Amino acid sequence: MSLLRRIERGGQGGEKPQTSKLEQVRQAQVPTAAGAVAARRPDGGGYQDLKVRIQNKLLSELDASVDPRSPEVRATIEELFTTILNEESIVLGRQERQMLYEAIVAEILGYGPLEPLLADDTITEIMVNGPKNVYIERNGNILRTNVTFEDEDHVLRVLDRIVAPLGRRIDESSPTVDARLPDGSRVNAVIRPIALCGPTITIRKFSRRPYTVEDLIRFGSMTPEIAEFLRAAVVAKLNIIVSGGTGSGKTTLLNVLSGFIPNDERIVTIENAAELQLRQEHVVPLESRPPNIEGRGEVSIRDLVVNSLRMRPDRIVVGECRAGEALDMLQAMNTGHEGSMTTLHSNSPRDTLARLEVMCLMAGMDLPVRAIREQVASAIDLIIHQDRLRDGSRKIVKITEVQGMEGDVITMSDLFEFEQTGLEAGKVIGRIRPTGLRPKFIDKIEAAGIHLPSSVFGIGVSRY
Repeated sequence: MSLLRRIERGGQGGEKPQTSKLEQVRQAQVPTAAGAVAARRPDGGGYQDLKVRIQNKLLSELDASVDPRSPEVRATIEELFTTILNEESIVLGRQERQMLYEAIVAEILGYGPLEPLLADDTITEIMVNGPKNVYIERNGNILRTNVTFEDEDHVLRVLDRIVAPLGRRIDESSPTVDARLPDGSRVNAVIRPIALCGPTITIRKFSRRPYTVEDLIRFGSMTPEIAEFLRAAVVAKLNIIVSGGTGSGKTTLLNVLSGFIPNDERIVTIENAAELQLRQEHVVPLESRPPNIEGRGEVSIRDLVVNSLRMRPDRIVVGECRAGEALDMLQAMNTGHEGSMTTLHSNSPRDTLARLEVMCLMAGMDLPVRAIREQVASAIDLIIHQDRLRDGSRKIVKITEVQGMEGDVITMSDLFEFEQTGLEAGKVIGRIRPTGLRPKFIDKIEAAGIHLPSSVFGIGVSRY
């Protein structure tokens, strides 16, 4: 088996290319050596032709028996690269030479044209809409880049390099896949015949350093008082749901909240693709599995939630509830597994409860709506709603207590809410403030030995 085939099937081999040159990603434009190389070539040919010729010659000269994961592979490629340039009398400047080398290494050992985007820490999302249209999200704004792939087969090769190490597949019979990169970044891919514009890849990048509560305070996503309150809520084992729309920062907030869990507790995390980055010692991460090519072997989130109850967890953290697992999650919260947390998509705290009802019905149980609502009201203590504002910033906009039932209606009380005070240069100005109401679960927090000052809830403090 050739080195190229082993690398394509074995995932990302060896060390990643150095990122010094990749820091040149500016705004939405990612520079390449194309123009410089083409201008310096005697025959005036294109950069792509030169890159492909050198790349193919490298692959033909590399020893197929060499392990692509070996640290020596990069050094071998660099040596052969220099030899080929000398043999063909190709003269390049230092910068153009380094950029061409990095591009070739990315093709052989990495993720090809995506490498510069993955290396840029200012980019939070990468969207590939076919081989010629690549977009990014930076500072909450979507921008088009000049990054392109050769053709659809090139995109598929990179995609295969992402999903193959995870034991997942994507082909015409199974044209969608969820996966993750080694750093935890979330990947979703759709190919033909479902994606009419060609292979479509969406990568939600994760910070190399997990965000902390101090980071969220600095970003303006929450205030120190909110952080103090949420820490108390987690330590006191309140059952918490983080809700919000797509890209609103739910997983990031869930990760921060999970960091408040005491280190001596056993935590079981359940996700479709492992994204949570908990720092505690006693963490058991579980990941769902799609069916194989015969349609067998699927392990759903619901299966994992049910199984986790037999694993003696102190806390159960579900990355996201999407369907019938919501019912099992509520059952766990109501049967001694306090302090559990999850996220779900919704537009408001009230919509969160409505979605929970629908997801419980998706479990296939013929339950009356009132019984479901009683389960929800008994299980959930707190809903933290995140939103992505018009300027692209992500903030907590409401923190709501679930108080109980009155008749057939679940009663709720907003403890904190975001107040927008203006708009300056396209940036939303505002602050999340307490409503002046003390939560009913304050006794549970105090029973845990935590005493929050009344000022946290705005009691006795002017809001203006």
